[in-house]
Amino acid sequence: PAHCSNAQRVAEFLAGHPKVEHVNYPGLPGHPGHAVARKQMSDFGAMISFEVKGGYEGGKKVMDGVKIFARAASLGDTRSLIVHSASTSHRAVPREQRLAIGISDGLVRLSVGIEAAEDLIADLDQALGG
Repeated sequence: PAHCSNAQRVAEFLAGHPKVEHVNYPGLPGHPGHAVARKQMSDFGAMISFEVKGGYEGGKKVMDGVKIFARAASLGDTRSLIVHSASTSHRAVPREQRLAIGISDGLVRLSVGIEAAEDLIADLDQALGG
């Protein structure tokens, strides 16, 4: 499916971007669940999360800077969606509690849709300041 192949390309782009600390996507060979996902899944899905350098402000800047990705509190659609949980869905949760459940200041989550992968990558690149 288009959204899965797009997600793979977006994840690979993010993994090589100097303003991204870490990418969570089972389609990347370095992901701890890659081998299991390869055995159990026919494709790696369209959900990606990544840690932006710059913490809270870095994550918010990416979410505010994208033009193709739509902001969303709930992920999953044919169009690409983005959320910076620390400034949106979990903004009322005390920072210590957010960190304890894995929602860091710079964490950005994507649901990659069926738009052209090149457009999605260009959108993220400009939002990251690349």
